[in-house]
Formats: sequence, structure tokens, C-alpha cells
Amino acid sequence: MTPGLRKAASIVARSLAPGKPHHAQWLVTRKCNYQCRGCNVWKEQDQKELSADEIKKGFDILKELGIVELVLSGGDPLLRDDIGEIIDYATKLFVTTVYDNGSLAGQKIDVLRKADFVAISIDSLDEAKHDYLKNVPGAWKSGTQAVEILHKEGVKVSVTPTISQKNLYEIVDITNYFTGKGIPVWYCLYAYDTSLDSKQLFKIGKANDELVITDKEAMVNLCNSLIEMKKENKKILMTDKLLEALRSIYLEDKRTWKCQALNQFLVIDHLGRVAGCHSHNFAGSIFDLPQKWNSKEFKNLRETYHNCTQCNYLCYVFYSLHGSPSGHLSLARDQWKNAGLLFK
Repeated sequence: MTPGLRKAASIVARSLAPGKPHHAQWLVTRKCNYQCRGCNVWKEQDQKELSADEIKKGFDILKELGIVELVLSGGDPLLRDDIGEIIDYATKLFVTTVYDNGSLAGQKIDVLRKADFVAISIDSLDEAKHDYLKNVPGAWKSGTQAVEILHKEGVKVSVTPTISQKNLYEIVDITNYFTGKGIPVWYCLYAYDTSLDSKQLFKIGKANDELVITDKEAMVNLCNSLIEMKKENKKILMTDKLLEALRSIYLEDKRTWKCQALNQFLVIDHLGRVAGCHSHNFAGSIFDLPQKWNSKEFKNLRETYHNCTQCNYLCYVFYSLHGSPSGHLSLARDQWKNAGLLFK
């Protein structure tokens, strides 16, 4: 059996294992070279971070725990000199996505070749608007060039706009532009922290009036448009169930899910601290996870998360919606559908 087939078989086996978490996001660095207006991470930069060897030990723990999908983010993970070593190890174990703000991916093609996905944040087709949102001159040119270079080189690149009031009316155009080039698109949703936990894992920030979505009707119409577009456009990497849940927020002010943090997904920061999501205090270290996962402490935390209604971050919503056995089966089928990503 080839390494790619072994990986695919392992991915599907873990996807179907009952009572196991599916997704982890690891912020491998707090360093960032952008100053995005909807983010706080760059305001809380930290030069301290785990070594590559420590992170790889953490990956082994996540695999044994049952994790299938891993996102490497930051800050910007490509700012780490050892990111190639980290990606190489991660992609042997997980379906691995590397997030870049668009500044470095075009210069690190060889480092990114082994990743299953590379996600580049492009928030507008308008160069001036994108640069304003990133708060860095030249961000649009750097990001779009990175997308084009990676796509041309055969790297599985995708574009991830963050939907906000600032770009709400051009999301369909952004989608058509990139998917028309054969580049997949999925979305983030501008959100901000409402947590009262002063020790939360990291902060997104408080409400930015420019970015908060005020045109709820337009947001509902966007969800309807994307659901309709998905019938023909297979490059929109969002499930109907997620788009329907998003629509319900703006149509009825209704949450159609209960949070599954620390159950179906978890977050690890640059120091290896673990939480169900970033909005709450860390609950231990990645190295404590095998002992803590089935503990009474974690059982109580899961109940806290389950009843939490603080956020609408789409990644958390997605894995809460698809956390049932049937949801895992659907996600496993998607991995086989994307066999080209796995059979390397």
C-alpha cells in the first residue's frame, strides 16, 4: 500500500470512530506581519513558541486522540523557519490545511507542496479595499500573486474571504472569480469576542463597526445565493447545512446548533495550551491531553461549551453541526471524494 493510500485509510477509519474528536486548529506561532482590522492576534505577539520537536510530539497525541483534520495557523505559520518540518510531519497524519495571509506563500512553494490545502485570505477584488482591511500596502498584490503561483504549480490552494459588512456585496463576485479559475473558495465570517473570560486562549477583539454585518437581508440573500450556486459549482467548499445555519442567524436570530467544542474539535495555541475554543480559558497542555480527555474536568467543560452562545465563528459552527456519526460519515466521504489530495 502506498503512503497516500495508508493515509487515506487511516483518515477514514478515524472519521468513523465513535466518540472521537475530528478537528484541531493549532496556532503554531503568535508572530504576524499583518495588522488586519478585524483581528487582535497581531496586537498580542509573542516570540515564545514550542519547538518543532515538541509540536510533532503533540501531533502524535492528536492522532491517537482521533483527530482527522488539522489546521496550522497563527499569526502567520509561514513566519516560522521550521514550518517545512512541521508541515511534513503533519501531512503524514492528518488532512492538513495551512493558513497564510498571502504574504509568504508565493515564496514558500516547496514548503507548501505537501499540504493538503493552502488557504489564502483574500477579502476583496478591490486592491485598495483589501489592503485597507489587511492594513498593509501591497497585501492584495502579494495575496493574489501567491494564489496564482500556487495554483499554477499544482499546490492545492483555496481562497478564504472573511465575510463582513465591508465586502458583503461582492462575495458572489469573489466566489465566481476564483472558482472560475478552478480555485476552491470557502468562507470565514467576521465575528468578535463577547467572552467575559479574561484568561481566554487568545482574543479576536471587540466589535468593529465597519465590519459588523448590519444588512441582515443581504446576508440572508447571500446564503440563498451560495446554496443555489453550489448545485452547479463544486468549488464552493461549504455544506448546505452550514449555510442554512448561517442564514438562520440573520433571518430568525436563531442558533440551530449546540457547540461541540472539546468534543468534536479543539484549539491549541503557540505554547501548546489547549481549549475547546479560543474564547475560553485554556484547560491544560497538549501533553496533558491523554490524561485529561476523559476526566471529570473535561466533562464539565464540555457542558459549559455546549451551553455557550457567545460566538458565530464558522469553523466552530461547522464542526458542531457535523459532529454526529452521520456527520462524520459525510466528512469521510468528502475525504474519499478529494482522493487527489490524499493519494500522494
